[in-house]
Amino acid sequence: MKEAPYLALEARFHRLGALREAGRVLQWDRATMMPEGGAVARAEQLATLKVMGHELLTDAALPDLLAAAESDNTLDDWQRANLREMRRQWRHATALPSDLVAALSKASSACEMAWRRARPADDFAAILPDLARLLDLVREVAAAKAAQLGKSPYEALLDAYEPDGSTAEIDRLFDRLAAILPDLIDDALAHQQAMPAEIPPGPFPIATQRAAGLRLMAALGFDFAHGRLDVSLHPFCGGTPDDVRITTRYDEADFTRALMAVLHETGHALYERGLPASWRRQPVGAARGMSLHESQSLLVEMQVCRSREFLAFAAPLLRASFGGDGAAWGADNLHRLYTRVQRSLIRVDADEVTYPAHVILRYRLERAMIAGTLDPASLPQAWREGMQALVGIAPPDDRNGCLQDVHWYDGAWGYFPTYTLGAMTAAQLFDTAKHADPAIVSGVARGEFAPLLQWLRTNVHAHASRYTTVELIARATGRPLDAAVFEAHLRARYLA
Repeated sequence: MKEAPYLALEARFHRLGALREAGRVLQWDRATMMPEGGAVARAEQLATLKVMGHELLTDAALPDLLAAAESDNTLDDWQRANLREMRRQWRHATALPSDLVAALSKASSACEMAWRRARPADDFAAILPDLARLLDLVREVAAAKAAQLGKSPYEALLDAYEPDGSTAEIDRLFDRLAAILPDLIDDALAHQQAMPAEIPPGPFPIATQRAAGLRLMAALGFDFAHGRLDVSLHPFCGGTPDDVRITTRYDEADFTRALMAVLHETGHALYERGLPASWRRQPVGAARGMSLHESQSLLVEMQVCRSREFLAFAAPLLRASFGGDGAAWGADNLHRLYTRVQRSLIRVDADEVTYPAHVILRYRLERAMIAGTLDPASLPQAWREGMQALVGIAPPDDRNGCLQDVHWYDGAWGYFPTYTLGAMTAAQLFDTAKHADPAIVSGVARGEFAPLLQWLRTNVHAHASRYTTVELIARATGRPLDAAVFEAHLRARYLA
């Protein structure tokens, strides 16, 4: 008996999902465990997996199967949403020939490994040839996808991370933020002068930092039977929903940065674990775009873990972990410390007020490089000028400037705007959640996170990619994404 077209598609995409999971675990290993000598072989392995996945998506039988399945009136809502996402992936894939996919994968791996050497050496010149080669390939990909999707080249890249994302909408939101941020940063800095924070004395042994992070991860609901915490040059969440790998980096002189990085990545991990198991390895079962993914990490880190309620719970734990004593370890001081605003150079360590400025800068620079109006050789100077204008500080070197993030160097172009879109979404989701269930905020103060996790599971995680991002936000909060909620949150926390 001939298999129904939709079921045949599910079988094909299940294989594709398994290939992608294998690739994500190999990428995690490359960033955490792999010796440098394995780089060439690993690049070949990852390129092969990507080509195999690309061949599955570009198989000649797929268009007929998609068309036949789309005419099947017996499919339910989940299956139709799955079919929609299948076609979206097919359109992306068929825009690119296999040799371009392989070339991009290898160039990304080579550039990422070069970045690992160049950043600590503060040597942008050393990585420039790899970056230029990679950017040429990214532009080629952007042009091919733009023609297929009917979008601008930048939007074609953005669509891989933020489905149906619009530069016009991002410009509207970001231009509004860029207009208010300089004054908001000035006001927040002035406001906090009356409430200085005392930095607890170190050193803070890495093993102790790790133990404290693991304890808070467990309190938040991280499932250690299906995940782990490791160290990498750049904190990230990888792996698969059933094997979530998160990383951080430690500084024995400052426990605060690593701890918040752990909590941030835990938010990502909770989302991955909450995706519906019945739709594993199907497009509809995947996370719904990176702005929504970032909303989950930022909701945990910024909305919850930097709140007074959370720090009232965490302060005794941290004091006991590090053997601290005195006012520096009190909840009030830790709250001032974790909500301190400063003109910092590093995005991943930036506070909640200046962070959007970091993202806006990267968004504008990558758009210019994709458009060809900014040569990568001019990136360091453009970075310094942009940081001065938006954040009020310029980096003295490239290690703390344009070399600080891995994204461009491993081929992730069009990703950066999702961070601040995610921050706006996080503010709106948490504002809705805490008004819908008062037990959420009171639970956080007691270290009970089940009410919050349950709300997120029900309203966000369980839907995966069943709805578009716009639809999901509207269903969860009762309205479209509204930047005013994020603005109100910043003013209430930092100026009240």
